[in-house]
Amino acid sequence: MVSIRSGHVSITGNFRENNEDSVVVDESSRYFIIADGMGGQNAGEKASQLAIELISQQLENRLSFDTGKSSTIVESIDAAIDYANSEIMALSELDPSVRNMGTTVVFVICVGGQFYIGGVGDSRVYQLHSDKLIQQTTDHSLTQALLDAGTITPEEAEHHRYKNVLYRYLGTRDGAAGTDAQRVTPVSGDRFLLCSDGVTDGIKDARIQTLLNSSDDPQEVAGTIVDAALEGGSRDNITCVVLIVD
Repeated sequence: MVSIRSGHVSITGNFRENNEDSVVVDESSRYFIIADGMGGQNAGEKASQLAIELISQQLENRLSFDTGKSSTIVESIDAAIDYANSEIMALSELDPSVRNMGTTVVFVICVGGQFYIGGVGDSRVYQLHSDKLIQQTTDHSLTQALLDAGTITPEEAEHHRYKNVLYRYLGTRDGAAGTDAQRVTPVSGDRFLLCSDGVTDGIKDARIQTLLNSSDDPQEVAGTIVDAALEGGSRDNITCVVLIVD
């Protein structure tokens, strides 16, 4: 089996009144999830908490974690996300105080020594492998869509007005359109970062790569990354999970 050490930090930051990010780190290192809520007041907080609670429960019910056919595992993950999405939508309709709430979600799930990585929204997972930083998720933002279409350049994308406008997140019908989960074989020495956009709002990829290598203690690395994002001017809640594969 894969041996994983993890650390995580989540802070409100300097610009928000409450922390709408939620995080779960499974005690047995089977799954790691970050959700970044939206909707104002307590709605975003409620959506992100609901997402990680429901997804965790569904994963426990649907996966064996020891082994499984890759396509079936991806289907089970998507079904777990779909369930959480439908429950968030239902509560949003029933409770006026959380109307239009939504959340991103991003995950690393370990089954049979393989990592399944994906998400919905613009929270991200990075892999540091052989001194190369790889973004393993794709943002579901209008800016990313324009970038993919070749309409704007990467330089323009950094400060584009639609950078934080999402076309897919949990709490909408499109939230059930799948998580684009990728299977990745982790090897000893690999490092992974799950983060809300509060991290990438404050630091660029080159800095993330340097910080991921800054210590062999994943909790220390997580703290360093969050501190750097805060110092870098992040205007959001800041949350990250750092995984080190031994």
